[in-house]
Amino acid sequence: MQIDKTKPVLVTGGNGYIASWIVKYLLADGVDVHATVREPNNTAKTGHLLKAAEGTRGKLTLFKADLLKDGAFDAAMQGCELVIHTASPFVIKGLKDAQKELVDPAVMGTRNVLDAANRVASVKRVVLTASVVSVYGDAQDMHTQGLKAFTEAQWNTTSSVSHQPYNYSKVAAEKVGWDIVKQQTRWDFITINPGLVLGPSLTTASDSTSLSTIKELADGTLQTGVPNMEIAIVDVRDAARAHILAGFTAEASGRHLAVSESVTMWQLVQTLKARFGSGYRWPKMVAPKLVVWLMAPMAGYSRRFAARNVGWPLRFDCSYIQKDLGLKFRPVAETVGDHFQQMLDDGVLKPR
Repeated sequence: MQIDKTKPVLVTGGNGYIASWIVKYLLADGVDVHATVREPNNTAKTGHLLKAAEGTRGKLTLFKADLLKDGAFDAAMQGCELVIHTASPFVIKGLKDAQKELVDPAVMGTRNVLDAANRVASVKRVVLTASVVSVYGDAQDMHTQGLKAFTEAQWNTTSSVSHQPYNYSKVAAEKVGWDIVKQQTRWDFITINPGLVLGPSLTTASDSTSLSTIKELADGTLQTGVPNMEIAIVDVRDAARAHILAGFTAEASGRHLAVSESVTMWQLVQTLKARFGSGYRWPKMVAPKLVVWLMAPMAGYSRRFAARNVGWPLRFDCSYIQKDLGLKFRPVAETVGDHFQQMLDDGVLKPR
């Protein structure tokens, strides 16, 4: 499907972590952008987008849209051949009602955007921000399924509203997308399935749930010890580029796992210490699994989560995205280093 770059591109959740970079890159490439946000006139939340538009050949237009409101995306979608749907809540801890706070917005938002695509005749392609957690629920799943690495062929079947609700929200939303696309033939559907997205933000470094991971490694939260857990990481700039490549690569198709590397939390600590020195409250050791399991509820996690993720390897085969989209990943050391430096620059982190 060939997409016309002279037509505007709709980016939902346009002021989000990944979406902001997508908007920035599109504008710099001279592409007009329709970005949906909750509060278009709130410059505290949209100012970085307005700044990104300055001096570019692309034109930015902000639209108000609510994920849960039917018809909310129709106006913003007019004239667009490409829709990039990134808007979805990202909350891991502190949920009071996972169905209401995570699953409904993710599923209903995807349904509302794709229903709009069915109504707006100009649409030719929709790119969805999915996740690696659409292919797995817990790291133990890799062992249970007898895999050496997860690929795009797998689907998460172990998450639920009560266990790994964020993971469940992402796989539920992606499945809704694939179900809807099968019911029509005018537009095609591509997903980008990133790991944990890290790297510099276009807003203050503390604005995203993703960014708290690095902060906790240096501020003493995990000083007594980190779990023996592997994290699949991708740079936010690479994740953004992946969406754009998926949009404009005519022959692109299917799902695309986007992971630079899977690294342990202890490896992240050593990487950051090597660059930034010992002047922070780094974790002192890898905590025994039994201790992590016992303390999990106090840290906001379930013991089931600890049992199924601590100590289990986590691998992804990302050869397809490199072949289909030609994407090359930054090394994790560069990603987390740039991320940490921004936190220092923003005053979010300070040496002890």
